[in-house]
Amino acid sequence: MMKKALITGSEGFVGKYLRAELTANGYDVTGLDLVPGEKTVAVNLLEPEAVETLLKELRPEVIFHLAGQANVGLSWKIPAKTMEINIIAAVNLMEAARKYCLDCAIVLVGSSDEYGNLREKGSSVSEETEMQPGTPYAISKIAQEQMGRAYAKAYGMRICMTRSFNHGGAGQKPGFMIPDFASGIVKVERGEADAVSVGNLTSKRDFTHVKDVVRAYRLIAEKGKPGEIYNVGSGKTYSAQEVLDMLIGMAECAVPVKQDPARMRPSDTPVICCDHSRLTRDTGWEPEHGIEEIVKETLDYYRTL
Repeated sequence: MMKKALITGSEGFVGKYLRAELTANGYDVTGLDLVPGEKTVAVNLLEPEAVETLLKELRPEVIFHLAGQANVGLSWKIPAKTMEINIIAAVNLMEAARKYCLDCAIVLVGSSDEYGNLREKGSSVSEETEMQPGTPYAISKIAQEQMGRAYAKAYGMRICMTRSFNHGGAGQKPGFMIPDFASGIVKVERGEADAVSVGNLTSKRDFTHVKDVVRAYRLIAEKGKPGEIYNVGSGKTYSAQEVLDMLIGMAECAVPVKQDPARMRPSDTPVICCDHSRLTRDTGWEPEHGIEEIVKETLDYYRTL
């Protein structure tokens, strides 16, 4: 019999890939988002009664909580709303699960932003690394994580949390480095721009293909230890310059580059690299797709738009 899975934020970039991953592995998937669609229900997670009604009816065996306010810059403009969306929504979901599907597995998705600017310590970040959150978004994700641990301990619920590092692939919207570079190159190819605008090119980031990320989420739900936090990342870093060079190497014309002061962030973390040994130990997960696939698929995607 197929396992029932619920994905919140199912219509987002990662949600669509997770649905495909779960379906391919024998799950019966229902999505939850603000807009209804095929096998997707429209429920506002800030309305506890609506969440309870859904879980009472659906009785999922696995819940993946992807929904949230994920824009770091926006979190400074709407800090209170960011806290509400990222904390209260998760609490409403866990409360409903406690009442109607206590034995279900829950994966609460967090972010490597929780670690903050670690400077030289960022070269190898484990779950034991001290967190230094520097944004309302990061703080909201830490609070969500702590609530998840509290529910797992107090009620014996099968809740795991992730701290997910940068990920990408076809379909990712602008606002992230690789899509910004790729869409900028496509504009140059089409004659719509004369250069690609860039910010700090020296900072190094850990990039993971979204297909590897959603496989990690599935394996965490299946094999993760209740109350545990798992870093999800490739364990390899690339500078913004290296990523840009890869993309320019795939371009169909010469691509001039110009520094944009508005994109410069003096407080950028110089490096952040994931230590995924805990995830590998508990689930057997290893990344299967490299940075070249991410940048090529992203560039090809923007050429189709």
